[in-house]
Amino acid sequence: MSSAPSSPSAAADPAQPAAIPPVLAEVVRSGFVEGRHRGSLVVLDADGGVAWSLGTVDAPVFPRSTNKPMQAAAVLRAGLDLAGERLALAAASHSGEGFHRDLVHRMLAEAELSPGALQTPPDLPLDPVEAEAYLASGQVRDRVTMNCSGKHTAMLAACARSGWPLETYLEPEHPLQRLVRQVVEETSGERVTRVGVDGCGAPLLAISLTGLARAFRSFVRAEPGTPERRVADAMRAHPEYVAGTRRADTWLMREVPGTLAKMGAEAVQAVALPDGRALAFKLDDGGTRALGPVLARVLARMGVDAPVVARIADAPLLGGGERVGEVRAAF
Repeated sequence: MSSAPSSPSAAADPAQPAAIPPVLAEVVRSGFVEGRHRGSLVVLDADGGVAWSLGTVDAPVFPRSTNKPMQAAAVLRAGLDLAGERLALAAASHSGEGFHRDLVHRMLAEAELSPGALQTPPDLPLDPVEAEAYLASGQVRDRVTMNCSGKHTAMLAACARSGWPLETYLEPEHPLQRLVRQVVEETSGERVTRVGVDGCGAPLLAISLTGLARAFRSFVRAEPGTPERRVADAMRAHPEYVAGTRRADTWLMREVPGTLAKMGAEAVQAVALPDGRALAFKLDDGGTRALGPVLARVLARMGVDAPVVARIADAPLLGGGERVGEVRAAF
């Protein structure tokens, strides 16, 4: 844990002119570059210092769902006793597969809560293959199916255990959300500079990419038994509950043991390796199709040598049903 969180540098001042971010990925169709994804990324070395970076990495960003490990640690600090698949699902942006939905229902029942208590917006499965099967079976948008339902279930269960109000559990000044903010600031070593509303309705806390990478590093380096380490261990042991069977975070945590990985909406990604090195990046246009190629290139530059890196990098473009190009890293 860091002692006194520090404020982001003056580069985060919105009054200052923003530098044009570098190109991190190119969209290449039939040998022609038809588009580019710009963004910023940071890599930390094993002692937590910045090893290298591209773009602006000390300005605040909304980490989106990469904040979920911190939110899961907060429900543990609140006294909720979760472990295994349940704790992994509390930190998840799940794909909406059957085993995800079933466990959310079990967790709600265990806490004597109904699905109606969830304040997640009704949604379809995040995974497109699962969404097709879901619709074909005659099902409709549902609060449990929404990818953040595991997190919301854990938040509600923590509130019920602590005697905190359930109806206002998403308000920024709710006791649970104040605890989330404390975890974010302690693990990132920064003060939260902006508060917004995430797609699921939960408070969204802005920190820098450097702070985000630092937070992920703190989870894998935390002492065994601490809330942060418990979350990291659950996510790494049960990555299919963090994402899904067809997701890059799952593949990476499964095939590179000890790695902690979490993506977020608007093309945010954070990863910590078991030796304490970490990375975080964001693509400015939110183009998630470029997440895999950029992540794979960073991992390769960090010396991660595993077949999963090439698998994550593969982002084909189709023409007439045939492969005619790709999204590729450009650094």
